[in-house]
Amino acid sequence: MVLNQRANEAQSVNLRMRSARAAKGLTQADLSKLVGASRQTVSMIEAGAHNPTLRLCIDIARALDTDLNSLFWEESES
Repeated sequence: MVLNQRANEAQSVNLRMRSARAAKGLTQADLSKLVGASRQTVSMIEAGAHNPTLRLCIDIARALDTDLNSLFWEESES
């Protein structure tokens, strides 16, 4: 149950990041240049295969004109 919930949360974050990037008209390569990361890192974050550092999360949120909570925060289903 906990693993399924974490997988769903990761997918939700990944979809929000991908959607925000697409809404800005940015490719993964464009975003990677803006945040100083490789395109592969951006791809892995969107695929749920990489947990970015707080610094990278902040840089991504700023590049996408959003905030950390909107992009990365997950509400718990208590």
